[in-house]
Amino acid sequence: MPTDRLEQLKSFYEEDPEDPFTRYALAQEHLKHDHTDRALALFEELVETDPDYVGTYYHLGTLYEQLDRSDDALDAYEQGIEVAREQGEQKALSELQDAKLKAQGIGFE
Repeated sequence: MPTDRLEQLKSFYEEDPEDPFTRYALAQEHLKHDHTDRALALFEELVETDPDYVGTYYHLGTLYEQLDRSDDALDAYEQGIEVAREQGEQKALSELQDAKLKAQGIGFE
């Protein structure tokens, strides 16, 4: 059943609502089920409470783009770029920089 994973993640979240990985995974699963509002709320909450969780920024930016919130997407990518630089996360840094350039319409013609 498609909701098994979602239900399992909700259970993990209820057990430990502070765990950033669980909230990240739950947001991703909500996206798969087209629960955009819930996914957005979880991603936005994550950048507030766990700003060092670098994986969030790419997905938050992408979701903002899907919602036609270009300025918010660019802000999310910028924040993520800073976090990735601070942490020395080269792969995340590269992905965020590429996403930002694409969002700006630069270099992808």
